[in-house]
Amino acid sequence: MDFKLTEEHLMIQAAARDFAQAELLPGVIERDEKQEFPREQIKKMGELGFMGMMVDPKYGGSGLDTISYVLAMEEISKIDASASVVMSVNNSLVCWGLQTFGTEEQKQKYLTRLATGEIIGAFCLSEPEAGSDATSQKTTAIDKGEYYLLNGTKNWITNGSTADIYLVIAQTDVEKRHKGINALIIEKGMPGFEIGPKEQKLGIRGSDTHSLMFTDVKVPKENRIGEDGFGFKFAMKTLSGGRIGIAAQALGIASGAYELALKYSKERKAFGTEICNHQAIAFKLADMAVHIEAARHLCLKAAWDKDNGQNYDISGAMAKLYASQVAMDTTVEAVQVHGGNGYVKEYHVERLMRDAKITQIYEGTSEIQKIVISRAILSQ
Repeated sequence: MDFKLTEEHLMIQAAARDFAQAELLPGVIERDEKQEFPREQIKKMGELGFMGMMVDPKYGGSGLDTISYVLAMEEISKIDASASVVMSVNNSLVCWGLQTFGTEEQKQKYLTRLATGEIIGAFCLSEPEAGSDATSQKTTAIDKGEYYLLNGTKNWITNGSTADIYLVIAQTDVEKRHKGINALIIEKGMPGFEIGPKEQKLGIRGSDTHSLMFTDVKVPKENRIGEDGFGFKFAMKTLSGGRIGIAAQALGIASGAYELALKYSKERKAFGTEICNHQAIAFKLADMAVHIEAARHLCLKAAWDKDNGQNYDISGAMAKLYASQVAMDTTVEAVQVHGGNGYVKEYHVERLMRDAKITQIYEGTSEIQKIVISRAILSQ
């Protein structure tokens, strides 16, 4: 076992850290307050290669491994989870899905622009009655010969209004249930495609989350990903990798909160000494450090599994389940370490606490991760 990062890994980690500090930190509180999408910052992330990290260079990507992606996600999430979720969806769900399962024509048309950040993608699975239960798709894509006729509603879609390309999961044959589901590429501006109002969210408020409505949208057959009926399998395969990205986001939120709490504890004085010298605070910091390190190892193990062709369904689920809990616990404790200052915006930790909660919900709730893990261990 080798726990040492390569020189390339360290370089990518440092580049992501420098970018987050220089480009994302300024204005992050204001963007959160105004629910302002970090458009200019996302554009720069694309220019630096962060929007298509695992995409083959022949399609405009960086050609990096999943470990590099996890390292970069952690550093960016320490500062701005609203930016990192855009990066996660574009990398893990949209780019990876197209590169792995798309046709060469689809890759040339869409992937090359997505990988460079020229355009942004969205992944559309959740519905009003099909969140965790992804098999209950009410959005339909009826086969009309040369095209599919798409009707339905998708909820809680990250990059809902800023995306140019949408990967939409829809039911073509109800009788076949999950074997009758397809994945279709929808372009913004297609007739009958409407974007609903922006959601008012607890956290990741800079990310734009919307409902999408499809009314008799004609989708060309060449926009289907994979064979007829492949959509559900496509969604599940893609989400398995997406969970690694969200696990890394949760890790970043936790480690960002810990670093702020550690720094504050060395500066703030109470009862004649810095509060880090009080056991009550020192032990909080010790617990944070241990749990974050454990979460980091789970994230890197899942990334290693993916890079080495191993099954990463379970390791990804474990990483997301644990890292999201660590994010929630660590941010709550970071607010506590800051005391009254932790409850106001200027110290950042209250925002990180609000951002942490979503990591236990999207791309599979913690309860869904436990279903995935328990089924795997019980089938052994």
